[in-house]
Order: sequence, then structure tokens, then C-alpha cells
Amino acid sequence: MKPKNPHFFSRIGIAIACFFKIIGNSEFAGGVQALRLAERQRKKANGTAAATAAAKPAAPALKEAAPDGALQLLGLLQREARFIDFIQEDVAAYPDADVGAAARLVHEGCRKVLVDNFSIDPVREEDEGSAITLPEGFDAAAIRITGNVVGEPPFNGHITHRGWRVVETRLPKLSGSHDLHIVAPAEVEL
Repeated sequence: MKPKNPHFFSRIGIAIACFFKIIGNSEFAGGVQALRLAERQRKKANGTAAATAAAKPAAPALKEAAPDGALQLLGLLQREARFIDFIQEDVAAYPDADVGAAARLVHEGCRKVLVDNFSIDPVREEDEGSAITLPEGFDAAAIRITGNVVGEPPFNGHITHRGWRVVETRLPKLSGSHDLHIVAPAEVEL
């Protein structure tokens, strides 16, 4: 059972533990930020009777994603699959056979990057086309409902895509001097 009002030294210990957890865990930091925002909104709403009557639940705090992982992944896709080169190229002028041959090479390289750096599993194990029932309280972050959505769960439907979930990430470690913004260095032949 936790105390309602921890004494001074307990509060110092809590503050230090939270400080390091916030620094090391962006999800935890987002939760703390949401709590602080909710507290400010609660105090503001309690300031006037009209504000209290009109108060609505606070929208979840948005957290900003660090670009480092995205930049590193983009660099890996460029190195292994020439991904940026392919996407930046205007393929409309090329015959379909040439585009298809290039896409095969890009696909092979992109697949290598995924296999080498991530473990990915389907969100749902059932085959696409399978009938399923979504109970009340289903994970709306993992399952997107499409079509004619009316009423409350349980919902009966068919799986049109099993979804994907990253189970493990194994991006390479980088030296401190590595500039992630250079996803592909310019090449100069002498």
C-alpha cells in the first residue's frame, strides 16, 4: 500500500528515479507529460464553475518521434537497395520491363534490410479472408476496422490484412561522429 503523501526524502528518491526513467524511456516521458498536461487542465477547469461544467477529457499528448532511427533505416535501405535512387527516379519514361527489373533489385535489398534488422510478426494469426469477432475492448491500435462501422462491439467481420508488428529491432550501433542526415554520401570517381 503506497502512502498518500510521501515524506520529503521519499519524494527526492521518487524524483531522481523518475528523472532517469524519463531520460531513458520516451514512452514513460510521454506518460508523465500527459499527466502534467491533465493536471494543468484540471487546475484551469477548477478555476471557474463554467469551465468545470464545460470541461472535456484531455486529448492524449502527442509525442515527437526521434528522427535518428528513421534516418538510419533510410540509410540502410539506400545502401542495400538503392531505395532513394529508385524513388527519386521518374520511371514514367522507362518501359515496364525495365521498371520491373529495377523493382526486383530494390525489393531484394529492402527485404534484406528488414530481415537483418527487424523481427516482424503478423498482428493476427488467422488467414486473410477468415471470419472473426472483435470483442468489446479489442486493441484499436492493433486492429483498424474498415467498412460500415455501426454500433458498439462485438463486431463480426473478415480479415483483409493480418497486419505487422515489430517484435525486435537490431539496428547497427553507430559511432558518435556518424552524421545520420547523410543517408548516402556523394560518390566521386578518380
